[in-house]
Amino acid sequence: MILNKTALLLTIIGGINWGLVGVFGFDLVKFCFSFLPILITVVQILVGISALYVLYAYMFK
Repeated sequence: MILNKTALLLTIIGGINWGLVGVFGFDLVKFCFSFLPILITVVQILVGISALYVLYAYMFK
């Protein structure tokens, strides 16, 4: 249950971030974690894995 909510939250955050990038050219993840570039990559990987998990969870529920 906690994994489902966490994955959904990360997916929503990723969607909002891509919306901001598309509309305003503003990358929120890069803005928040620009002091440590590896953290940007980790967050992006976690968002991607979360999106796949949410897709799988809702397709095969």
